[in-house]
Amino acid sequence: MSLKSEEDLTGMQQISQIVGSTLKRMQQYARPGMSTLELDQYGRQLLEEHGARSAPKLTYNFPGWTCISLNEEVCHGIPSARRFLQEGDLINIDVSAELNGYWSDNGGSFVLGQDIHQHSGLVEASKRILAKAISHIRGGVQIAEIGRLIETEARRSGYRVIKNLAGHGIGRSLHEEPHEILCYYDRSNKTRFRTNSVVAIETFISTKATYAQEKGDGWTLVARDSFAVQHEQTIVVTNKQPIILTAANQLWN
Repeated sequence: MSLKSEEDLTGMQQISQIVGSTLKRMQQYARPGMSTLELDQYGRQLLEEHGARSAPKLTYNFPGWTCISLNEEVCHGIPSARRFLQEGDLINIDVSAELNGYWSDNGGSFVLGQDIHQHSGLVEASKRILAKAISHIRGGVQIAEIGRLIETEARRSGYRVIKNLAGHGIGRSLHEEPHEILCYYDRSNKTRFRTNSVVAIETFISTKATYAQEKGDGWTLVARDSFAVQHEQTIVVTNKQPIILTAANQLWN
């Protein structure tokens, strides 16, 4: 969406604060032995306290309030009473929600407890790359150039990008134009970021894989023989530094 009034900005700030704080609190609440369903229900409680509604449920009838993906799973993991968190797991939580007609999206991967499987390098690289990508976004910048930056930085760090997943426009619905803010350079994409537009910028970084495949449950996407992470912030594009609406996620730092 394009912000057209102070009311639009306030609406986006409110829902973004909710999804950002929900993600932060879910990350802090997670512990070994907990099921992903229990973690998801905690997220549901936090959203409902603010009157917010789960975006994936509203849009796609997703079987959960949030997406919780583990280890080789890249995104869209289904919360389950039979999946239990373990020390050292690589966990991704993606929280998106709607309030008063405004939508926002926020995601983050982290290592649970002790980093016994040495995943922290991958996590930190993804966060660093996303921060750098966001810092280069301005009105008029070609979207493909941000993809080039993400892929270049991933390679420099010894990782790869997932090429069939992307960031997107957001605001009045979960997915809006531009529909593909890819993590690599697509020479055919001549679209540029527009000042005052709202977009969800995402990094999808993996140890080996460049393509996410469906797991077989109709939702979850996995990086075969790899570990993968995702980080995402909803931002307002300006002529200067973007406004990071979902900055309530302190584990982003």
